[in-house]
Amino acid sequence: MVYEDVEILLVEDNPHDVELTLRALKKHHLANKVHVVKDGEEALNFIFASGPFAGESLNSLKVILLDLKLPKVSGLEVLQKIKEDQKTRAIPVVCLTSSSEEQDVEACYKLGANSFVVKPVEFDAFAKTVADLGFYWLLVNKPV
Repeated sequence: MVYEDVEILLVEDNPHDVELTLRALKKHHLANKVHVVKDGEEALNFIFASGPFAGESLNSLKVILLDLKLPKVSGLEVLQKIKEDQKTRAIPVVCLTSSSEEQDVEACYKLGANSFVVKPVEFDAFAKTVADLGFYWLLVNKPV
């Protein structure tokens, strides 16, 4: 995949959740431009075109699906860095996490998250939620 064609960045360390998310997006023909990273450090490298992604262009990135509980750099730290940088703050970030704790919800919105979605445990509900997110952010939402 050419990085400049990526529309969805999935930041998720759980291989099972990655598989379910990709399957749901694929079922609704939304998965052909998804890039997956497995920790916060890799996410920041990808978003800011540094490290192994140096020199890449991400002009078509439409949404970041961000887990909060990540190795190396937490999802909240990733969100903060995205939203405090002039070049990336307009990229929509959806916190897609298993946490439903009020403090996580508040922290995400305080840092500038565009949406906070709790991952449903049941597969069909999870698949529908992911498909709805993909449909909204790729096809319905009008980006800046």
